[in-house]
This record gives sequence, structure tokens and C-alpha cells, in this order.
Amino acid sequence: MTNYRWGGYLLVAIGLLNLRYQTGEPDVVRNSVIILTPGAVILILSFIPKTAAALNTKTAQKISIVIGLAAILFAAIN
Repeated sequence: MTNYRWGGYLLVAIGLLNLRYQTGEPDVVRNSVIILTPGAVILILSFIPKTAAALNTKTAQKISIVIGLAAILFAAIN
């Protein structure tokens, strides 16, 4: 669960930094929410016991890695 929490915190931090440093750009709130949402969802799900058990499956791990990398790539390109 530690890796999920680190990843969730990472996406939340990147989303908030994106919001701060791109102030005045068009669609900055939408772009920051796109980055923030997966991080917040993963972070919340990692603290709920039933969903934490589901996150430990190989399929969930692969899906969360793809979503996390996509959000980081989106933040870098954005």
C-alpha cells in the first residue's frame, strides 16, 4: 500500500503545482483536475481495507501504473 500512497501523493502534488505555476493559462483548472483526480482516488482507495485488498491484485497494479504514468506524462506535456 505504501507505493499506492506515494503515487497518490505524487499526483496530488503535481496537480497542485500545475495549478499554481500555470495561473493565467487557459483551461488550467481542468488540466489540474485531470492530474489531481486519479491521485486523490488512489490515495483514498488505499486507506479503505476492502479496496486496499483489491488494489493488491496484479491487474489493479498494472492499471494503476498506466493511469499514473499517463497523468504524469499529461502534466509534463501540459
